[in-house]
Amino acid sequence: MHHVVFIVYPGFELLDVSGPASVFNGANRALRQRGQPAAYKVVLASAEGGGVESNAGVTLETRPIGALHPGEAQTVLVVGAEREPLLQAMANPVLRAALPRLTAQAERFGSVCSGGFVLAALGLFDGHRIATHWEACKPFAAAFPKVTVDPDALYVVEGRLWTSAGVTTGIDMALAMVARDIGAAIAGEVAGRLVLYARRPGSQSQFSPILRAQVRADSPFADLIGWMQAHLDAALDVPSLAARAGMTERTFHRKFVAATGETPARFVETSRLDAARLLLSRGLSLKSVAAQVGLFPPARLAEAFERRFGIAPRLFRDMHAEL
Repeated sequence: MHHVVFIVYPGFELLDVSGPASVFNGANRALRQRGQPAAYKVVLASAEGGGVESNAGVTLETRPIGALHPGEAQTVLVVGAEREPLLQAMANPVLRAALPRLTAQAERFGSVCSGGFVLAALGLFDGHRIATHWEACKPFAAAFPKVTVDPDALYVVEGRLWTSAGVTTGIDMALAMVARDIGAAIAGEVAGRLVLYARRPGSQSQFSPILRAQVRADSPFADLIGWMQAHLDAALDVPSLAARAGMTERTFHRKFVAATGETPARFVETSRLDAARLLLSRGLSLKSVAAQVGLFPPARLAEAFERRFGIAPRLFRDMHAEL
């Protein structure tokens, strides 16, 4: 039984715990349906133990972190919070004393969302590349110059160290753990039961192109952008998009830039490359990916992919494809 220990403290982000914990529970359920024993036990720990209230007002019962034995902490994850609760956790003497011991003995350790601040304050991230919530990237880099912050990744894996970006990306990271521990089939089944849109690789951007557009309130192109995402293999040039939007090309270009912050050409390429990364992570051929995302022939995909990400798509697929 693999023990996954979540380290919480007053004011912690509830979804940082409940999301990944649901993944591990889902893996146990899938295994039991196959007549196999459960693989995970979720443990909640805090400095003093007892009830700890989350940011949502929900209180979780925890064990004292000092009472955990090495065999009860194969995976140790510190969860995130807003600024004030996080600062208090970083200064907590019990956590500061216990976390170096626990993480040293764990098979893997890391953080969900801004929980990485707690570990970084102890020097446990020095020399490593990590992920954290997009709002925290700049302050994290400024506070811990020995740590390389990846502002784009959903989660980053470096040996025993696992770190995820904002909130729901803890689910993506937990699925990746399940895939590595048990297999992609179980991870895929869990993702389906949680009604996730897709199992996202860690290299996927924190902000998809469509989410960036949706963040901008009252975008007049919301319907068009949704159509574009579903028809990446179609002609998505300015004349075609302007006609679909019922505008002149000049008006369309001006209003699209104002609404999304990007030119139509840049937005389309970003959408296509974002989709290409997801498809490549599933092990699809370059020819198939190029056709599906509208960057055919494969040489066109390769040129755009390498220009944007600094790595050839074939190498990216070999590095990230699910087994």
